[in-house]
Amino acid sequence: MSNKPQTHSFHIPVMGLAYTVDSPIKVAKYGISSVISIVDDFLIEKMNEYYSNKFKLPYNEISTKVEDYRAKRITSYLNTVDTIVKQKFENLKKSYEDKSGELEKYIEMLPDFSELKQNFKKKFENYNLKEDAIHWINNNLKAGSIDVNIMTKLDKANYSKNEQLPTEFNDAHAALRGFANSNLESSIILSAGMNPRLYSYFENFEDFFPNENNYLKKKIILKVSDYRSALIQGKFLAKKGLWVSEYRIESGLNCGGHAFASDGYLLGPILEEFKNHKEALIKDVHTILTSALESKGKSVPTEPLNLDITVQGGVGTSDEHEFLFKKYNVDSVGWGTPFLLVPEATTVDSQTRKTLSVAKEKDLYLSNVSPLGVPFNSLNGNTNDIIRNVRIAADKSGSSCPKKFLALCLDENGRPLCTASKKYQSKKLEELKSENLETEEFAKQKELITDKTCLCEGLANAAFIDYNIEKKGEDQGVAICPGPNMAYFDKELSLKEMIQHIYGKTNVISHKNRPHMFIKELDMYVDYFSNKVHEVKGAYNLKQQKYLKTFQKNMVEGIEYYQQLFSTFEFNKESLLNDLNRLKDDFLTIQIPVFEKA
Repeated sequence: MSNKPQTHSFHIPVMGLAYTVDSPIKVAKYGISSVISIVDDFLIEKMNEYYSNKFKLPYNEISTKVEDYRAKRITSYLNTVDTIVKQKFENLKKSYEDKSGELEKYIEMLPDFSELKQNFKKKFENYNLKEDAIHWINNNLKAGSIDVNIMTKLDKANYSKNEQLPTEFNDAHAALRGFANSNLESSIILSAGMNPRLYSYFENFEDFFPNENNYLKKKIILKVSDYRSALIQGKFLAKKGLWVSEYRIESGLNCGGHAFASDGYLLGPILEEFKNHKEALIKDVHTILTSALESKGKSVPTEPLNLDITVQGGVGTSDEHEFLFKKYNVDSVGWGTPFLLVPEATTVDSQTRKTLSVAKEKDLYLSNVSPLGVPFNSLNGNTNDIIRNVRIAADKSGSSCPKKFLALCLDENGRPLCTASKKYQSKKLEELKSENLETEEFAKQKELITDKTCLCEGLANAAFIDYNIEKKGEDQGVAICPGPNMAYFDKELSLKEMIQHIYGKTNVISHKNRPHMFIKELDMYVDYFSNKVHEVKGAYNLKQQKYLKTFQKNMVEGIEYYQQLFSTFEFNKESLLNDLNRLKDDFLTIQIPVFEKA
């Protein structure tokens, strides 16, 4: 493991399919880590062609006729990104000699408390020899990590000539193989819950096991929403000799993309639990890991490997950023949504970026458009919804579904089928017509069917538009999934401006009443709970009652935790406690129905 001081105290999480698909090419040379989604191999192949041409690198198209094309496309693109990042970083280090300003930009963007920045200033005041300066630069500066993300649920089976292929050709398995076979020395982030079969597949790749120097060439990061889930998954992987290098805690609701709501567990108490149990977690999992590695005849680390706890979801001010480090001892904080307004860091078409910049709180909402059946953060006025609504009005709802990454239902022949597809929606609408429902009920049921939209295309299209890349097929527009935090950022920003905002050197938020990230999340959970209680009326059972009571209990405990926490604050204490009490009163008015056995 590198002993070089950490560069930045933030990272850019995965966003959509297109939005961070090339972020490492843009920001890694400045020591900033970011995450590429490796779900969409069609997009990845097009980006590989685009960047290979741009940087004059060899490019050989990998068509869908090639065996294992999905994994090979991902490997090839990741190697291209790795080559470009290394080239850019070497040029940046050499810029000390040609005075182009890139090195100065790298150092300037570091936080003032950075050991690296302080050392740079001390050393370069004393360096008379250019050779000494270059030696220090080479030994101390590092590029940001080129990390990748897989949603573990997206593991659709694939077919060749009507014959189902073996499990290792499933979508997530192939994507994992694509990363494992790449030249990258970085991390894979697993999100959307546990997939035991996929987790077991990691054992096939040596890079995920520690070598004799306790070094992991490729690391595993789990995106989690509570401590119990982290412990279960960490132990499961440790039994296979696999170490989780980071638990990336994400707010259940105050985030972008799909919102995997917890059972009423709030972010503050979750962070407190990780802080209090981190050492026990390391010790317990290390014991299981060493036993598994011994049984496999692999190198056994003499002491526990490094474990980071990081957090993301709704962070928007330098005060919140700093608070998370001081209070919870986290190792990094994820800043996602605000970076959608930074062209130097993310890939968003100009029309969508403009819509984002003018979005208010009412324009950012949880929708039911995702074929996954999970609440999805949406933006009013996105072109994907506009095009979908035109099709619905013309009785042509549904997508042709060329990619099928979200095809998690099965058709009558047992083949994958997406709920946003034309085939699925046409069939369901025909069934609906035959039920002879009242007009109002028919309209309600029709909306539930046609609401589902093509996210495979919508979340990838921004890159095709932004880079003028030709694409076949019908237009789906651009779907984008910012978190609620977007309401408080209202203009396009440079990378330098965004980083200065994160580190408290400037403030780019003009909104006067932005709620604290913990208050915003609590507000969302109160709404979510209210909706859940409303949903069960008319079809209530004992299981639902148990779920709602557990949710309620966790919320009450979370509110009590915040009352104690905010009481210790020196600034904004009164305002925070007032907001908290208002939400507490709203929450306590929500009555869980009593289940009565027949």
